[in-house]
Amino acid sequence: MPKLCLILLIFLVLACNTKAELKEETVHRLKTKAILAKAYCAKNNMNVDLCILVDMKIPSGKKRFFLWDLKGDSILKSGMCSNGSCGNLASYDANKSPQFSNIPESHCSSLGKYKIGKRGYSTFGININYKLHGLEKTNNNAYKRFIVFHSWGISDEEIYPLEISESWGCPAVSNNFMKEMDGVLKTKEKPVLLWIYV
Repeated sequence: MPKLCLILLIFLVLACNTKAELKEETVHRLKTKAILAKAYCAKNNMNVDLCILVDMKIPSGKKRFFLWDLKGDSILKSGMCSNGSCGNLASYDANKSPQFSNIPESHCSSLGKYKIGKRGYSTFGININYKLHGLEKTNNNAYKRFIVFHSWGISDEEIYPLEISESWGCPAVSNNFMKEMDGVLKTKEKPVLLWIYV
């Protein structure tokens, strides 16, 4: 019995250390992207108060959508975010990393920087979407692919190791989180940067 308790204790310590390292790595990636995002926004006449960073290296069962305060260098809000199915909804594998494509009809997410455009009507979620304009070669087909930022009935809470439902390439968030994001985005005069990366 004492041997079993010792083994369990060692396992718990190792598990906690792994979580701490992952969190530190995630924060480092966020801060690195935020520095680059701030410079990009200033150079391209975009909103310099905040941006959205979506870290696709984080599993979809965890929060990976971050509203980032560019002035305070910190997370304002975070939420769950879907990735594109690449047309393989029936053969979804939770252990597989997301695939990315900029090809029309691929139903994949596209990496890169986006300018968040006009607010419009959505048939999904709370019936609000924001048009996305891809700013790089990896996502410059976003507008003609109808890739928008919208909500639908996905979880507000982390469900890892399970994954949330996939989209057809859109960064989709929960209905409650979209209400919060809409409250922020509709007040901004200059376009907000959304950056999807790994």
